[in-house]
Amino acid sequence: MPIAVDIDVMLAKRKMSVGELADRVGITPANLAVLKNGRAKAVRFSTLAALCEVLECQPGDLLRWENEDVADG
Repeated sequence: MPIAVDIDVMLAKRKMSVGELADRVGITPANLAVLKNGRAKAVRFSTLAALCEVLECQPGDLLRWENEDVADG
């Protein structure tokens, strides 16, 4: 998937657990894990906004685009 999710980076910077983030955002730890591990097909703007509020960051700190067409070597 060309969209990479960097929630784990922000969790480490904020010294916060997945469980604490999920609780503060209002989603289940399982759903947060799906999002964090890049397996989500979509994310609601309200969830993204809540993540940004709790982690005190911008959406671009959590999501980035990676070009899949770049060949290795």
